[in-house]
Amino acid sequence: MTASVNHPAAMPASPGAGPTLPAVQGRGVTKIFGEGERQVRALDGVTVAFPRGSFTAIMGPSGSGKSTLMHCLAGLDAVTSGEVMIADKAITGKADRFVTEVRRDHVGFVFQSFNLLPTLTAEQNIALPLELAGRHVDGQRLNQIASALGIQDRLDHLPGQLSGGQQQRVAVARALISQPDVLFADEPTGALDSRSGQQLLSILRTASREENQTIVMVTHDPIAASYADAVLLLSDGRIAGHIDRPTADSVIDAMRGLGV
Repeated sequence: MTASVNHPAAMPASPGAGPTLPAVQGRGVTKIFGEGERQVRALDGVTVAFPRGSFTAIMGPSGSGKSTLMHCLAGLDAVTSGEVMIADKAITGKADRFVTEVRRDHVGFVFQSFNLLPTLTAEQNIALPLELAGRHVDGQRLNQIASALGIQDRLDHLPGQLSGGQQQRVAVARALISQPDVLFADEPTGALDSRSGQQLLSILRTASREENQTIVMVTHDPIAASYADAVLLLSDGRIAGHIDRPTADSVIDAMRGLGV
C-alpha cells in the first residue's frame, strides 16, 4: 500500500505555473535490514512527498518504520530500493560525499538528545553549520532567531550552563539558521517538560507558517502531533493513513485503529 501526502502549499501562487517541487520526497522506498531468516523489511514501498512550508508528524506503533523513514528521507540511511529526493536532488545511489553535501546545504536536524558541542557557547553551536559549510554567519538573523526562541541572553553560555529546554532551543536555532529546505525533528519534545515541549512545538509551527519552513517530525505524542498540519500514519513499514488538521483526539482514535 502506498500513498502520498499532498497539501495546497504544494501549488504555486501564480496562475498557470506548474506545481513546485516538494522539499523532500520518497518514491517506492524499501529498507531491508539483515539477511535470510533474520531479514526485516522496515519500509515496504513507501511513496510520500512533503511540500514546502508543510508541517507533518509521522506516527505509528513501535517498529512501524517511522524513524527508519525519516533517516532514509534525510539521507542518514541508504535505501534498499526506491528513490529519495531532497529539494530537486536525487540522493539515491550517490556517493557519500555528495549526500553529505546535500544534507549540509538543504537539511536541518533537531534530535531529542540536543547534540550540542559542550565546549562551544550557544552562539557558536548555532553558527556551526554555516561555518562548516564556509558560509557567512548573518549576525542579525542569528539574533532574530535567538530572540524568537527566548535565548538571546544565553548566547554566551556553554550547554552545561543551560536548562534542557534552553539547550533544545539552541538546537532548533542551529537547525533553522541555515534556512534548510527541510527540518527533520526526531521526538524533539521527548526530553522536555510539558511547558517547554509546547513552546518548542509552537516555534516549529511558526517556522512552518511564517517562514515557509518544511517540518517533518517523528513523534509518539498525540498532543505534539496536533501542532502539525497533517499526520502520516505508518504500520508494518507501510502507509496506513493520513490525518489533515489533526487534533489530539483524532490522533488517539487513529492510533487505536492501528492497535496502539
